[in-house]
Amino acid sequence: MGLAAFLPLFALAQPGEPVPPPPPDNWEEILNAPEVGADEQSIEGRRRPGYEAPLPEAVTQDNKGALRAPPPEAFPVDQVPIPDRWRLIESLGVVKERWFDPYNQNTLKGDRPIDREKVKWLPIKGDDWFFVVNAVNDTVIEPRTFPIPVGVQTTERPGSIDVFGTDASYVLSQTFIGGVALIKGSTAFKPPEIEYRLTLAYNINHVNVPERRVLFVEPSKPSHRTDHFLGVQELFVDYHLANTSDRYDFRSLRVGIQPFQSDFRGFLFNDQQLGIRLFGNRDNNRFQFNLAAFWRLEKDTNSGLNSVVQSPRRDWVFLANLYRQDFLIPGLTSQITAVYNMNREAGRIEVDDNGFPVRPALLGDLRGRDYDVVYLGYNADGRLGRVNLTASLYGALGEDRNSFFTSRPAQIRAFFAAAEASIDKDWMRFRLSGLYASGDGDPYDDRENGFDAIFENPVFAGADTSYWIRQTIPFAGGGRVIGISGRNGILNSLRSSKEQGQSNFNNPGTMLLGAGADFDLLPELRLSANANHLWFENTATLQALRNEGSIPKAIGWDLSTAAIWRPHASQNIVFRLSGAALLPGAGFRDLFTNSERNREYYSVLGNLILSY
Repeated sequence: MGLAAFLPLFALAQPGEPVPPPPPDNWEEILNAPEVGADEQSIEGRRRPGYEAPLPEAVTQDNKGALRAPPPEAFPVDQVPIPDRWRLIESLGVVKERWFDPYNQNTLKGDRPIDREKVKWLPIKGDDWFFVVNAVNDTVIEPRTFPIPVGVQTTERPGSIDVFGTDASYVLSQTFIGGVALIKGSTAFKPPEIEYRLTLAYNINHVNVPERRVLFVEPSKPSHRTDHFLGVQELFVDYHLANTSDRYDFRSLRVGIQPFQSDFRGFLFNDQQLGIRLFGNRDNNRFQFNLAAFWRLEKDTNSGLNSVVQSPRRDWVFLANLYRQDFLIPGLTSQITAVYNMNREAGRIEVDDNGFPVRPALLGDLRGRDYDVVYLGYNADGRLGRVNLTASLYGALGEDRNSFFTSRPAQIRAFFAAAEASIDKDWMRFRLSGLYASGDGDPYDDRENGFDAIFENPVFAGADTSYWIRQTIPFAGGGRVIGISGRNGILNSLRSSKEQGQSNFNNPGTMLLGAGADFDLLPELRLSANANHLWFENTATLQALRNEGSIPKAIGWDLSTAAIWRPHASQNIVFRLSGAALLPGAGFRDLFTNSERNREYYSVLGNLILSY
């Protein structure tokens, strides 16, 4: 302070205002007085800048179960710790927990830890155990048409003389999925320390077709079937081995029946199988890796669910892959993968639940097969500027110990490529799709050049909205109980069954070019449309099996459209309605000559999913 601070005291008073008092006689002593204790004489609620008052004595918490926190003055920080961060929302009256509410905070959904006082029978220690319940109701209604052969001794309608009979059929399928998980660890910001998970699926299905010997091998059985099955889809332990950085890069081990998808779109191996998997990440999640081995379980014939009451197949899958974000360019995630499929089922005959032989397939010499095949692949997913891009490239190298055409060993040399690019414009997305899977050009040589997957479930070119991907097309006249393509598959692999059959590298291959669009009309409503044209890559295998001189390559146009409605703008209630039509090309008409009234084939899919 200085003399200037007292100058306002000598200002002239305005008329009517009191005259200010003169300066004190000891003003020099005041100016030179020490500053210690000055804040103690200041006005209450004000303090001199730069002065920090000493903190009061720390407050101790004697009542350990209390929710009330110590007063803020006890802590020289801006935040106050709360003993139970999960129950804070309810203690403030923001939300009240209800066990049946999947949207808000719920102990059954893992939003808060288990209260050990309520479940003393559980052998757990600590306050960071969480319990998660999942429940899904999946309802499918599916009228469809596809080529169905007719025979005099098996026809449902005596007097039918066409090679192919009435083609209309329908499927009703109801699946209930229930899962529970027990998880240890504060998983909001780090991987769980350990997880135990169990998921069961119960399916009831009813199918009605117009001809006999489609659903059952015995012609005496009817042309409709109702079946049910309970499958174990997940049963694993996930153990956290270590954190490898202060940002929770980690290494974990998972053992048991578990889901696994080997690439971004499910072209090669997308299934829930018994296995052991070491996985983790590095460098702030820029690198991710998987090392896994799977022992394939048998599947139920009519539901496709895992059957644990049968011995596992003599079919093993070993794989390794590595993901790198922002490689080769920023915004693009690249993956390199190596997969080895070892099949030793030549000495076993498998008949499905409907009486049809599925291993070995009823093609060629009808002998059992062993094979070894290695898939080497590169996959990419991300963005190139404004363009969204997904791409896959695979080579299949190996040996088939018994080619069903020659009864000799054959070298496997097959290739696969697929890409889908899209661009977004406000609420619209426009897509282009292309796929190439090599076919076998000479079934009687010692090479098999047709590409086949281990267990495909592709999300591509319209996915199961597409007619060709959704429906099984029987290869009538060239092999018994053989499909040109399988359900929820895109490859023309000539397999007895995707679920129970073996991979087949003597096949005609597949080519596809397509375009599609998605329109988000509302946050709750999306419309999609797809148009795909399909070809066989090489029809030499079909010609040999059908004893025909030539078969055109064109399969035809696959046109589909779908509407997806989510009334609450979430995944808890999803309703989908789609329709697809196949306009046959010259190759399809050559294989399936039919009456003029059945020249096109259709598929309608109504699907309701309720999730908790």
